[in-house]
Order: sequence, then structure tokens, then C-alpha cells
Amino acid sequence: MDASNPLLDFSGLPAYGKVDPLHVRPAMEVLLSDARRALRSVTAPGFPARWDTVVDTLNVATERLARGWGMVGHLNAVADTPALRDAYNAMLPELTQFWTELGADEALFAQYKRLPLAELSATRQRIVAHALRDFRLGGADLQGEARARHAAIQERSAELEQAFSEHLLDATNAFTLDVDESAIAGIPDDVLHAAGDAARAAGCQGWRFTLHQPSYVPVMQYAHDRDLRARMYRAYVTRASDLGDAALDNSWVMAELLALRDEEARLLGFGSFAELSLQAKMAQGPAQVEEFLLDLARRARPHAQSDLDDLRAFAAAELGLTELRAWDIAFASERLRESRYAYSEQEVKQYFTEPRVLEGLFDLVHQLFDVRVRPEAAPPGVAWHPEVCLWRVEDAAGRLLGQFLTDLHARADKRSGAWMDDARGRWLRPDGVLQTPVALLTCNFAAGVGGRPPLLTFDDVQTLFHEFGHGLHHLLTRIDDLDASGLSGVEWDAVELPSQFMENFCWDWNVLQRLTCHVDSGEALPRALFERMLASRHFQAGLQTLRQIEYALFDLRVHHVLRAATPQAVAALASAVRADVAVLTPPDFSRFQHSFSHIFAGGYAAGYYSYKWAEVLSADAYACFEESGVIDRASGARFRDEILARGGSRDALESFHAFRGRAPTIDALLRHQGMADDPPRPA
Repeated sequence: MDASNPLLDFSGLPAYGKVDPLHVRPAMEVLLSDARRALRSVTAPGFPARWDTVVDTLNVATERLARGWGMVGHLNAVADTPALRDAYNAMLPELTQFWTELGADEALFAQYKRLPLAELSATRQRIVAHALRDFRLGGADLQGEARARHAAIQERSAELEQAFSEHLLDATNAFTLDVDESAIAGIPDDVLHAAGDAARAAGCQGWRFTLHQPSYVPVMQYAHDRDLRARMYRAYVTRASDLGDAALDNSWVMAELLALRDEEARLLGFGSFAELSLQAKMAQGPAQVEEFLLDLARRARPHAQSDLDDLRAFAAAELGLTELRAWDIAFASERLRESRYAYSEQEVKQYFTEPRVLEGLFDLVHQLFDVRVRPEAAPPGVAWHPEVCLWRVEDAAGRLLGQFLTDLHARADKRSGAWMDDARGRWLRPDGVLQTPVALLTCNFAAGVGGRPPLLTFDDVQTLFHEFGHGLHHLLTRIDDLDASGLSGVEWDAVELPSQFMENFCWDWNVLQRLTCHVDSGEALPRALFERMLASRHFQAGLQTLRQIEYALFDLRVHHVLRAATPQAVAALASAVRADVAVLTPPDFSRFQHSFSHIFAGGYAAGYYSYKWAEVLSADAYACFEESGVIDRASGARFRDEILARGGSRDALESFHAFRGRAPTIDALLRHQGMADDPPRPA
């Protein structure tokens, strides 16, 4: 291998900063060739079907291919350039073709069926069982025309998902709004500072706002100018739609993608893509998921209606907004919060400097799980941006458990949202070397302005804890088999358990004190302010819950009951779902589905319900800590040993039962969301 190509150098940490778009094709051609050679070897006639000969041999080659392509994919998400995008898209069909062929290879399928299960550990038996299931779901039983069509569907679907993501990023970047002093009343100083810098960088006077979260969200929350809010709102909810640039319209991308997913499911013998998707999840089928969502909606709806009634009454009486429009919701809600609880998010934000929040988070992880997080100097070429930081996670004896890279601030070349991805997994390699895991933690917070450290909203803090929970799941695994370590092999609707579990600690006073340090005075968050925050914890929880259910139900039904995959049919289904569960109706021009990346570009197709499903597990798990004083080492050790460390080595429900001593119930979730008015019942 050409070690001068950073995509072919697996000797240490990935060298993201050294990757040039010109490296992509040569590296991928080498890695694809190696992987195909390994596949031919293990499927040759008479080749012995053993773990070491088949699984290990293939894993060595495919793990390198996945890591190399993963580097390209990560850079495409966080450092997008036209040249890199072209290089990524040029290789995407070939990579998709290989993984499709691998997942449907009849000879390899036969080799897996010949593996001597009795000689394997329970973890490896589970890996083989999942592999056999995935071969069937990947089309290994298909023949002739059906097999070729299945492969074509995979290739085209990958292209469409990438197009959806690109359209959304480009549409987000395309919009800017320049305003003068008459429009900026109420907007926080740090947001105005950043907007002023953006205007000057563009050679303009005044202030420039964008649809990136650090700009868009505070404008919607604080801008007194209703017209400014309306213009920003309309631009945001019509991104990548038929109401914007036709070249960036996701309407037919969605329609074609949904049609292909439905066709794929039927080729494999399923009635819908949702039925296919749920084969590898905890939920038993679409009917169970829908029942779960509608039951939760029934419980949440009275609270949501009360939230909305309160907001409308307040907006009319105190703000003169007799008709509450969609672009007034965030603004009026923040004014109501200030009025009712005597604090604002802007006031709270001054106490959450990014360095102190990270320090407090790492201290909490040390107390709970007996591991230490330490900063580490990144080797030359590892970082893809000057703000990227490297951290190492050590056990109590100082031994390296894993490393992670953080990239926390919004940029124009970076996909929106927050996520954790893996650069490599834990693996006791066939050569006897233990490979430690490396995670990538990406957010889109506002950068510091005026020489001050970045300030996080309380929502940002919870997002950071959420993504770090995913990171802990990846980094603290003790499973040595690649296909069951970390998140590998974990049911998709249980993946959110550790992440949502970690969010709960943001509401504990003892934890919060360690996270806060006023940006000017250096003082910790006052107890009185915390009590006001705590009193507001359930503020609009009903509305927030219904919104998540609306998205989840739309995702489920669009992949289960939609038959005519047209933009009009998708829009009609979204309206029907809203009529079933929501209390808020957006304007006719709203096109939320056109930017619903989770299901059209992010792997959550027919799986967005996982957030609420796993929240039942996470709330119940956290209740165990509440019963023991919250920062409880014994509970932390058990959570680490039975959930974080286990990866996909056993069923998620079995791991939960090992931790909690019983099956999960919905009680804690309802209590945490202020909706525990009716009798508890099992989830």
C-alpha cells in the first residue's frame, strides 16, 4: 500500500488534515481490490469454513475499506468543498456496489451457514446469526433479474441520499439576510457581534443573518421585529423545496427514494419498507410502533393543548399578538418563560462557557464510570480544522481505552446538526493486537466572539451530553469482536439509550454546579436561578413531545402505508399525520419533510421512533441513579458493565434487564416530562 496516501495509512490515528480530493480514487481502488481479493479467497471452492479463515480474513480487508471510506465521508460532512464532493460522488457508486454485492454474496452466505457454531463464543454465535439475517435482508436469496434490480436500487438510493444532503446544505448556505439597525432590537449582543462580522466579511453594512442554527435560533427567539422573524422562518421551512431553487429541490429526491425503498422491501418479501427496517430492531413490527406512538400522543396531547392555550393567551395579553403565527412561537415562548420563571435562555447561557462544560462533563464521567478524559496533542495532519481537539480516555490505571476528536462549532462547509461517528472500533485483531476505538464528536454550536470563550445554551449543553453518551457507548466497550463492539450489532431502537440517559444529568444541581462559570464574573450558576430552570423543566413538554411523535409517525407511515410516492402524496400524508396527533398547524408553505435528513439521508428511515422508544429505556435507567443519589458509583459501574461495555454482544433488552433487574416501564419517562397523570403501564 502507498503509505503516502493518508487514506491508506492505518498505522495510527486517521490523518484527516492530509487528505486531498486527489487521494480518494487511488486509495479506494486499492482498498476495493484488496477487499474483493479477500472475498474471492474465503469463498473459493473447498476453502475451510472457520471463524479465523472466513470472518477474520474478510474483516481485515473490509475494515480497512470502511475506515478509508469513512474518512472521506466524514470530511464530506464537516469540510465540504466542490472538489471533495466530486471525488466522493465519483466513488460512491463503486463503494455502494461492493457493499451490496458483499451483503448478497451467495458463496459467502453459504460459508457463514457452514461455520461451526458449537465451537464459537456466545458473542460470535450472535454475530453469525445477525450476519445470516443480514444476508437474507441484503438479497442473498434473490436470483437473476430480481438480484440485479436489488443491486441497482442500492446504488441509486445511495446517490439520492447524498443528493438530499447536498441540496439541504447548499440551500441553507444560499440564504443570507442583511438588515440595518431598525431590525435588530432584542437580539443578543453575541449574536449581533457574529452577524456584524459576517456582514463585514461579505463587504456589507449592518448585520447578516443565516439559516445556520447559531444565527437562526436566537433570531427566532429574541428578535422584536416580526417581519424579520417571518422572513427567516419562511426561508428555513422551505429549504431544498419546490418553493426555492429548482436545482436544490428535494421533492422528487424523496419521491424516488421512497419508491425505491418500497420496491426493495417487496423484492425481499416484505409488505413495506417499515417491515423490512424493523427486522433488525427491538420493536416487533409497524403495528407495535404505531400503537406505542399513538398511546404516547394520547397521554401528551392534553398537556400540549394546555401549553398552546397558555401561549396564545399570554401572546395576546402581553405581546399584542392576537393571532399567533408560526414565526411567533419561539419568540412568544421565550417571553412566556421569562415572565413565568423569571429567567431567559440568554441569561443562563452566560454561565455555560464551553471549556467549563467540557471539564464538568469529563468530571462526571470520571465519577460515574471511573475513567478519565484527558486532552492530547493531535499528531500533525490529524485535525481537519484548527478548532478540532483530540482527547484520550483512560481507565483507573491510566491505560488507554480510546480516543475521540471534537469539532463543536458551526461553519458554512459543515452539515448541520450534531452526531457521533466512529473512526475505528475496538477489535482484538487476528494478529493479536488490540485496536482501541476512536470516535468523532461533531456539533454546530456558536463560536466565541470578541475574544470570549464560546457560550452554550442549555439546549447545547444537553446536546453535548447526548452525543457524548453515544461516544461512551463506542469507547467503553469491552467486546473484542469487531462486529459486536461499541454500537455494532446494537438494535437501532436501543442505540439512543446511553445518549438520552446522559442528558438527564444536566438537570442535577450537583452536576450543574461543576458545569458553570459565568463568562464575566467566574461565578457558578446561582441556586436560585437553577431552581427557576428546574421549575421550567416541563415548560411546553407536551408540545415538544407531540412534535417528536408527529415526526416519528410521519416516518413510520411514509415507509409503511404510502403507495403513491409523489411529492403531493408525501405532503398529504404529512398533513394527515398532523391532523391525527398535533395541536399546532404550520403554514401551507412549510416543507419540513424536505429537510428531514434523519430519514432521507441519515440512516433513520422507519426508525425515527427510536428516540421516543429508547427514551423509555433511558428514563427508567436514570431513575435507578435517582433512587441512589444520582452520582452513584455503584450504579455507574453497573451501567458501564451491563450496557456500555456489552455492545451488541447480547439483546439490548437483556442488557437493560441485567442493569435494572426488571423490564422497562414508561413511568419515569412520563414523570420526567411532567405527564405522569394516568396509571403507569409497561412500555
